[in-house]
Amino acid sequence: MTDTHHTERLDSRSGLSRRTFMGYVIAGATLATGAEMTVGTETAEAVIPTVPGPAEILDLNDLLTLAAAPTATLVTVKIGTDGRASFALPRAEVGQGIVTSTAMMIAEELDLPVDKIDVTLAKARPELMFNQLTGGSNTTISTYTPIRVAAALAKQQLLKAAAIVLGDTADALVAKAGVITGPTGQSVTYGELAAKASVADTVRAQVTLKTRSEHTVIGTPQRRTDALEAVTGKKKFAMDLDVADALPTMVARPPTHNGAPVRLKNEAAVLDLPGVTHVAKIPTGIAVRAKTFGQCIDAIREMDIEWSGGDLAGESDATILDKVKKAQLPMAVPKVPLLTQRVDAEFTFRFRSNSSLEPNCAIADVRSGSAEIWGSLKSPVVAQEEIALELGLPIPKVTVHVTQGGGSFGRKLFHDAALEAARISKAMGKPVRLMWHRVDEPRQGRLHPMATSRVRATHLLGEVLTFEQRHTSVQTDFGHGLGEIITAQAAKLPVGGNLTFAQTIFTLTQEVPYNFGVVTQLLNETDDRFNTGSMRNIYSPDVRVASELVVDELARKLRKDPVAFRRKFLRSAAARDALDKVAEVGEWGRKLPDGVTQGVAIHKEYKGVTACLVELDTRPQTVGRSVRNAVTGPRVTKAVFAVDAGLVINPTGLEAQMLGGVMDGIALALTSSCHFEDGHFLEASWDNYFYTRQWNVPPEITVEIMPSTSGQPGGAGEAGVAASFAAIACAYARATGKMPTEFPINHADELAFEPKPFTPSVVQSPTDGLDHTY
Repeated sequence: MTDTHHTERLDSRSGLSRRTFMGYVIAGATLATGAEMTVGTETAEAVIPTVPGPAEILDLNDLLTLAAAPTATLVTVKIGTDGRASFALPRAEVGQGIVTSTAMMIAEELDLPVDKIDVTLAKARPELMFNQLTGGSNTTISTYTPIRVAAALAKQQLLKAAAIVLGDTADALVAKAGVITGPTGQSVTYGELAAKASVADTVRAQVTLKTRSEHTVIGTPQRRTDALEAVTGKKKFAMDLDVADALPTMVARPPTHNGAPVRLKNEAAVLDLPGVTHVAKIPTGIAVRAKTFGQCIDAIREMDIEWSGGDLAGESDATILDKVKKAQLPMAVPKVPLLTQRVDAEFTFRFRSNSSLEPNCAIADVRSGSAEIWGSLKSPVVAQEEIALELGLPIPKVTVHVTQGGGSFGRKLFHDAALEAARISKAMGKPVRLMWHRVDEPRQGRLHPMATSRVRATHLLGEVLTFEQRHTSVQTDFGHGLGEIITAQAAKLPVGGNLTFAQTIFTLTQEVPYNFGVVTQLLNETDDRFNTGSMRNIYSPDVRVASELVVDELARKLRKDPVAFRRKFLRSAAARDALDKVAEVGEWGRKLPDGVTQGVAIHKEYKGVTACLVELDTRPQTVGRSVRNAVTGPRVTKAVFAVDAGLVINPTGLEAQMLGGVMDGIALALTSSCHFEDGHFLEASWDNYFYTRQWNVPPEITVEIMPSTSGQPGGAGEAGVAASFAAIACAYARATGKMPTEFPINHADELAFEPKPFTPSVVQSPTDGLDHTY
């Protein structure tokens, strides 16, 4: 790995320099190379002046990277006779831009233009074990070195082959843009060398990576390689694939969350409807297959189904919150001086939908003795294993293709649609093209759990002596592969005792970035009856909001400016720099109209740090503005976001990630939640799940990418959420003079929509769509 100050330091175990790695030239007809990740890895050199928490020793990203390393040799870069490089990425592209950043990493070491790199998504490969899970903002961190090693080794082999062809030494040759040129001008292309550079038997080889100062691709702004296809409708998602006889399929779902079907009373009448070919009962509802999705909707609306209400029938927000509060862990402030003062606060975070813009969907073709699945899957190996178990097939007989996805935010860590599609295809004996209705996702899909967060801080003579946080949540489902990784890597974790999967992940992701004396953060979870998931940034947004609101309250009690207070207690120079940047660019403390206030927050996670400053308009004319069928309320009018994500592969992609994170933060703070009443979630589709809309987007947003001397990328996919959510909460507290204790702030307001019917589970397709445009 590149070290900007000591590029040739030797690893004491191997004698290799810190940017020298071992890899393999893999036997085959054309050139293929892979990386070995057992030597040459960079060791931490940072000295933390206070006792570090577990996440500062080894965090969730480190855990995922360690788990992926043993099978790095199985991920290969190939050179074709057409001179193009190809790479099957064992991760899911769901809009975060990793196909582009991966192409950039290969292009850098291979000295090949980005547009000559073909990055596809690998199908489920059980032999990769834990090296095919997309989550925790880990993709670039865990693949950065293996991909570059494989690419550099490919170039090294091409240079050796070119030396023979051109009759010169490899050191005298220059590789550029897919052509290798000798001192006298003679040249040969990568395509012409692809077969000559191949080997009959796999061999181990040593390769040296470029230093950071030699980078010409990494760190430069790059438009997404799939952008043109996306905006012209040519990009292929699961529902776009041409799979023979895979007809549209949908599911009639129970009126209550996690209810179940008992029987379809009018099956014959449904089968007689136009276009309908099959119906089948599955654990989650009654499936129907027809010639069009419209005919599926019509069939569901005609179904007469007897339902079982399930374990949640009769429950509501209030009863679930009561259960959460009963599971709260006690505070345990250590002994402090007699005159010490205390700040206590408790916050409630409501259920939120984990749906993405692309409807939950999959294609399945289950035959006698085999099955084939297509879908956007972030943990395809787990999906393959569980589908094989469900179908009673050996794992090798189930092929799982990973398709491009239209968003995820953690949703596609779960393979709900793929498993349903497999069940339906088996029951019907036909290929199916399953798509969830928009109504299905907030009512029966994955949710971010309801939670409370309690904070107690003590202070004396201007110093914070203790800072305790107790986070309590409806149970988060980690049955998507992370649990297995934790089990496999348990001996390496800086935590002990009998922690659950959830408590381990909480411990490996949460940091208090301030020097606040004795610090403890604990999690307890309860109630496993809901479909929950690892929504973007998992625990951090809620935990950070509670913490930063208390930080503001401490500053107020100590009569300190919020920025100055944070700056005094921050333990990280990178965090102070990010805070200084947003304060400078956002003009912290500038004169604003009455009713417009600033808020600021810091978040530290995944070896990176973020800071956000917002301006929030709470004036009556803004709060009361009217937009048809919309929730308005306070508006963020300005956001300045600073991110230190270590070595940045693609600044354009990083900026886009932060912009999306700010939109998430606005929604979580102000408008988006799911109301639970009598066993039902009331929200249904995006028209009444009030995510950030254009009328709530800040007119002014600035993203500042902080300079970093790190030779390693940090996590970026989730980094934009927590600090923006917390900054908005802090601005709202300053505007109203009262700390908000429930999020989003409008959850308890009068419902802003009329709930759609629960039976039938889907609504009639509109025929007047143009009348609903803005």
